[in-house]
Amino acid sequence: MKLLAALLLAVAPLAPQAEPVVISNGHVDLGPKFVDGRWTVQLRDDTTDPATWRDLDAVVLQATGKAKVAVPDDPSYQFLGKPGQSVWVIPQVQQAGIVWPGWNTQDTEVASRVDREVTWSLEGVRGPGAFTLFLNSDFGKPQPVFDSRKPFPQQTGIDVNTHVHGNWTFDAQGTYLLDVAMTAKLTDGSSVTDRRTLRIYAGDGDARTAFAAPAAVPAPEGTRVELWWFIAAAAVLVLATTGVVVVRRRR
Repeated sequence: MKLLAALLLAVAPLAPQAEPVVISNGHVDLGPKFVDGRWTVQLRDDTTDPATWRDLDAVVLQATGKAKVAVPDDPSYQFLGKPGQSVWVIPQVQQAGIVWPGWNTQDTEVASRVDREVTWSLEGVRGPGAFTLFLNSDFGKPQPVFDSRKPFPQQTGIDVNTHVHGNWTFDAQGTYLLDVAMTAKLTDGSSVTDRRTLRIYAGDGDARTAFAAPAAVPAPEGTRVELWWFIAAAAVLVLATTGVVVVRRRR
């Protein structure tokens, strides 16, 4: 029975999930952060004061109808679709009423411990349409970063202690699950990596439905404990304990 109690106590420390939030306006940044000494990809939410670093499992970014535009009649943007086609574009330059996601490597510990740069990888995308991320170059031409129609993984480098914004595009309404990873070599010679799911909802629908979508990647090893395992183990232990009691009574 002592072992059963220990198992039940092992289940108890499971920390409650943070309250899920939908962010459809204001500035946020995707980036790495050391959480309890562990390299972790999170979202810095600057819509709160002070800013809040959020677990990606507890946040959805929503590109509402305010982000819906028509594809320009310009060959440079043909990768977005046919001219006049409607797409949701979260722009590189902040606009009122539209969420403004960027990416940064400016967390204090990250900036001091990372050697040169962080590698951001897009390992896959699940969603109802195509996703792209591109930058507007100094000459106004689009500079692709990610495109869900191309082979994975796709990678880009982020210099340490930098902050960048780009254009995030979606050509159909619904939930998009971005399988993202960030990897870096530290100044002590060791390497760190973390892989998570970023949820984005395009459209004016109920973005909270995106929380029901299963993550594009499994939980990082060692960061979560599967409750079903404890339940199964506890059940086996109860049966075993009961069996011992029965045998003793038969004697």
